[in-house]
Amino acid sequence: MSKTKLGSLLVLALIGIGLLGVLFGSVPLLISEVWAALTGNGQEAHRDIVVNLRLPRILLAGFVGGGLGVAGATFQALLRNPLAEPYILGVSGGASFGAVLVLSMGLAATSSWTLPLAAFAGALLAIFLVFRVAISSGGAMDVRVLLLSGVVIAAFFSACIAFILSISPARTVQSAILWTMGSLAGADWDRVVIAGAYTMPATLMLISLARSLNLMAIGEETAYYLGANVEGVKRISLVVAALITAASVSVAGVIGFVGLVVPHTLRILVGSDHRGLLPLSFLGGATFLIGADVIARLVLSPIEIPIGVITAFIGVPFFLVLLRQSVASK
Repeated sequence: MSKTKLGSLLVLALIGIGLLGVLFGSVPLLISEVWAALTGNGQEAHRDIVVNLRLPRILLAGFVGGGLGVAGATFQALLRNPLAEPYILGVSGGASFGAVLVLSMGLAATSSWTLPLAAFAGALLAIFLVFRVAISSGGAMDVRVLLLSGVVIAAFFSACIAFILSISPARTVQSAILWTMGSLAGADWDRVVIAGAYTMPATLMLISLARSLNLMAIGEETAYYLGANVEGVKRISLVVAALITAASVSVAGVIGFVGLVVPHTLRILVGSDHRGLLPLSFLGGATFLIGADVIARLVLSPIEIPIGVITAFIGVPFFLVLLRQSVASK
């Protein structure tokens, strides 16, 4: 399938799923009611549902899903591993630690931004520690050391979280568990602006590095001889992709498998040229997460399933298939 045709299909799918997200929920709406709400002529209750609840949620899901898709494609190129995904560097562990710490101290109720800011700070701390360890043995960044340090840092933060939860009241434990499952229930226009401000420039920066990422996917030595600034590309791409992930976790919690499922599926369909793969991964990730959010809201309505549960139900079987293929190919 050509990249142009697939891109057109993804845009149509994105619009269609976004429309479903506006129409359906605990209070179903007609298209005429949605249009009236957008033009300011509808009922006040409908305007509140559409403008203040569903539109911010759909846009936030689009930015988060698109960002995770692009980050996943970047990690898979740099690490040359189709099983790589955005949380592989311990970013989710650091973000979860920041969120759980704030919840345990009772600070989350002081402001709607306390929890996201704490999660973002924790994610940045994890990124700093992982990259510090990866370059401690010399000027060059070894991706193998990077992966190992990510696993170790994630384990350390998991231990910290377990300790905090063990001495926290039951309400704090419940809030922390729900947050780590991922949710878009707290979506508002402020979070949409923040997510967009991080995700869009970072995505454009990674797309500008597409040619270098193509070379890096072949091998670092080959990329070096073909004129790529290997260390520079590695550091910039990994930091930018990690920051996208950190921003996503801070506004939506831990949502796994988007950065694994979407880029790998698109790579099968259109190949590994990142000049097309990265933009398509953004569109695919946005479509995937908006769709997952619609499912999370409708399956047990009016009860809302954490969106991370939905992506895991889809992603785990996909991961097992990939793992089986990678083992069989050796």
